Amino acid sequence: MFPVFKAQLRKDIRKPLTVILFIVASIVASLIFGGSTEQEETTVAIFSSGSDAKEIEEKWEGLLNDIESVNFVITDEEKAREDVVEGRRDVAIHVMENDYRLVTSSHMPQVQMIEQQVHEVFTKEAQLTAAAGNQSTEQFRDEMEDYMNNPPFQVQTLSLQNENLLKHDMGLQLLFGFTLFAAMFIIGFKVNGITADKVSGIWDRMILSSVSKTSMYSGHLIYSFCIGFFQMFIVLLVFQYLIGYDLGNFSMILSIAAVYTLSMVSLAMLLTGILRTPEQFNMVFSSVIPMIPIVSGIYMPPGTISNSILLFIADLFPLTHGVEAMIEVALYDASWNDIALPIALMLLIGVVCMGVGVNMVERRKG
Repeated sequence: MFPVFKAQLRKDIRKPLTVILFIVASIVASLIFGGSTEQEETTVAIFSSGSDAKEIEEKWEGLLNDIESVNFVITDEEKAREDVVEGRRDVAIHVMENDYRLVTSSHMPQVQMIEQQVHEVFTKEAQLTAAAGNQSTEQFRDEMEDYMNNPPFQVQTLSLQNENLLKHDMGLQLLFGFTLFAAMFIIGFKVNGITADKVSGIWDRMILSSVSKTSMYSGHLIYSFCIGFFQMFIVLLVFQYLIGYDLGNFSMILSIAAVYTLSMVSLAMLLTGILRTPEQFNMVFSSVIPMIPIVSGIYMPPGTISNSILLFIADLFPLTHGVEAMIEVALYDASWNDIALPIALMLLIGVVCMGVGVNMVERRKG
């Protein structure tokens, strides 16, 4: 086992660029996409056109600025459009008397969230206008606000621990998602070394030596585990202690990462058993893996994907369960009992995939 392990290690020591690129890519992607969803104040330009543009802009500026974390500022139309075109801002809002239009050149998650918030404000205003009838909308709004400030019934939402519920942090979700996603690639490519050795004849030559098959499998798989876990450890360490993210119980996060790595090594072993050559593995693996975070809803807020078929497919991959367990620990201070289910599912995936994968590799001829 150790000679095989050392051989794989020497390859990466001689050419460490691949491992370094995956580590850097995880950090950069998390900072770019995760940082864009943090609940910091975002400035959005609004503008109108026509003879009564000033009145419309002032009306909607006051109503839209009730939205938390977004600051709507009246801006000249030409400048607002120019800022969007040149990439200085992601979105601007063209407001009308009873409608609006988005001016944007991207489909970033932030744009979608702003559009949803603006839509809610316009929908609410339309409902108030319809309910007011012949009465002044401003007067009716004041009456509604007074009523809502002193309602006949008040509801307070608490968690099971009798604490106020925390808002979901998409930045942390994307951080964990990109970290585990990048690890999938490097683990898969390292496990693919088994097929590469078989095709090149190295595997057969080693069988004739004193190294057993068990040692050969163990050397490849343990090294794949170590390099995948090392990558995640470095990324999580950087975010926890250098960038300043609060990841909660760091030892539990690392334990989840270890279980996830084990499960992912097993999944890669299953694909190694199905595909006959390293080229086939690289082609299929590189095509299928990028779809897993999308199906799993890693890039979207919880509850966005409700299709039962997609949810079932997502549950077949360890990424879903790994991110879920890490989010529970980081945001809700979960105990081992709270994350027992996702950990058990990752272990189950690992056991099944490893058993089937090794069996298929051994049964394959040529």
